[in-house]
Amino acid sequence: MACWNMRQGDGWLYPTAVLCVYGFLSMMRPAEPFLVPFLTGPKKNFTVQEISRDIYPLWAYSSLFLLIPMFLLTDMLRYKPIVVLQALAYLACWLLFSLGSGLWSVQLSIFAYSVAMACDVGYFSYIYSVVGQKHYQRVTSYARAAVLLGYAAASLLSQLLVSIWRVSLFCLNVITITCLCGALLTSLFLPMPQRGVLLTAFHNDSGSKADSPTQLVWRKRFQRTWRGLRHVLMDCKEHYSSVAFLFFCIWAAMGKCGYYQITEYTQILWKLKQPENFTAYNGGVDAVATLSGAAASVAVGHTTLNWSVWGELALGVFSALSAGSVYLMDLTSNIWICYAGYIIFKSVYMQLITICVFQIAKTLSKEHYALVLGINNFAAMALQALLTAVVLNTKSLQLSVTTQGVAGAPTDSKILEKY
Repeated sequence: MACWNMRQGDGWLYPTAVLCVYGFLSMMRPAEPFLVPFLTGPKKNFTVQEISRDIYPLWAYSSLFLLIPMFLLTDMLRYKPIVVLQALAYLACWLLFSLGSGLWSVQLSIFAYSVAMACDVGYFSYIYSVVGQKHYQRVTSYARAAVLLGYAAASLLSQLLVSIWRVSLFCLNVITITCLCGALLTSLFLPMPQRGVLLTAFHNDSGSKADSPTQLVWRKRFQRTWRGLRHVLMDCKEHYSSVAFLFFCIWAAMGKCGYYQITEYTQILWKLKQPENFTAYNGGVDAVATLSGAAASVAVGHTTLNWSVWGELALGVFSALSAGSVYLMDLTSNIWICYAGYIIFKSVYMQLITICVFQIAKTLSKEHYALVLGINNFAAMALQALLTAVVLNTKSLQLSVTTQGVAGAPTDSKILEKY
């Protein structure tokens, strides 16, 4: 026990290392790049239209309504339980994908995936509760790079298993479940923060060690949470009054909305672009895109640049490049050009979101960061839910199939019947 306490007190290195291992394992999901082929395959036998209309939109709507309660629970439970809950939700998601049958089981797995995504606020804000502010830029880049490297490794592994060893898509699900069990075990070794970040000034620990977790204790904790939330909301008004701070928050919200919307439907778009009898390279493309994004994320963490001066210019230039790659995916009929556009989009986005995150974090105190991150995530999910609802209303928009593949869900029945 003494050795364990020494490890927890080592500073920023130990919690960052454990969190990065967890982030890597939680993203080791080789089944994800081939999720649409698995759902449309003989084991599940869903149509592309069912996936785009009845399954995928549920993620956008449920994630929106889960963010607020998950944010409040994040500080009340002091971060680590939320990370453990994320691991459990991911595991439940892929167990339902693999063993469930029927539309309801897939929808339930999408809901579990939404719970896991809502827990991202716990993963990305946990580290700020246990390290000093001087380490924010570095630990931000490490935590995000670990996630990207895990996803890249999973994508590359899935491509090799499918293309070379002809492994079935169900076996990819088994490997995914095994890795998620490892992530769950790793999350248990995270040091427990001594107190919540958001409500540091409102937690009165005198006598709390002797209290049992009764209903009265939890009611008092909820009351402190509500008082602390009101107090910090007033403080956050000063931060959002800064034009530079507001700029980075708006870009983070809108950029995340676009990223989720594009990555959610990219596999469907690829399926529509692929020629007949074409070998899919979903995993390989995802691996290349994610590795380049991880490299860019780490590079940002070690770049000595006056971001307060050049940050807005960098966001503007690279945002234009990212938007151009998305339009290229929409306009082209060549699957390889579509792959290249996705690689450019994802790698550029990962670099820019890292810049935004540490620019936001470095101007905030610990008790404010989790709230701002939660607000930005909620704004992103609200925009995505609105965009999903609008895109699905194709009677008024009359979008082409490829345009819907980039902006939302493809729903042209004449073309979808082929699949």
